Amino acid sequence: MADEDDKAEDEPTEEGENEDGEKKKGGKKKLLLFIVLPAVLVLLLGTVGALMLMGGGKKDDAEQTASAEHGEDGGHGEGKSEKKKKGGEHAEAEPVFYELDDIFANIANEDGSTSILQLKILLEVDSEETVAAIEPLMPRIIDRYQAFLRELRIEDLKGSAGSYRLRLELLRRVNQAVAPAHVNAVLIDKLLVN
Repeated sequence: MADEDDKAEDEPTEEGENEDGEKKKGGKKKLLLFIVLPAVLVLLLGTVGALMLMGGGKKDDAEQTASAEHGEDGGHGEGKSEKKKKGGEHAEAEPVFYELDDIFANIANEDGSTSILQLKILLEVDSEETVAAIEPLMPRIIDRYQAFLRELRIEDLKGSAGSYRLRLELLRRVNQAVAPAHVNAVLIDKLLVN
């Protein structure tokens, strides 16, 4: 019977205490481990996610001010546009298009013969001042274009991807030729292969 009394003393009651008034050691630890800790983690992750979604993609005020003062957009000079005030609102300046004379170049066909490529190109610039700066450099621009176009093959011009790569190369070469002036875009008005 003494063994039964010892067992009864060690068994806890419903309140989580044994008969001697000592609390269970693992009860609060389990509560903390399985309920409170996951709840705190979910709240922290939710807060971090909300802060990232609300604040993501915005520059801080100091960075925005520095960009605005220097007229920089991304630090690469791309996307710059002159703005002028009209009735208190900012409006982008109208682009100026400069038309080059037709450019002719021999290009190689798939069978090894040659064809003649005819290009009509428009250069998009910010202002008439830029046009005045690049006009004296036309021989340099045409020379760079001729050297590039002679290396092309018919396959290089096929499809929209070929046209896109051609525009990118022409833009890169004209900007090298007219630096420090800047051409915003090269537009292909006519592309014929005879």
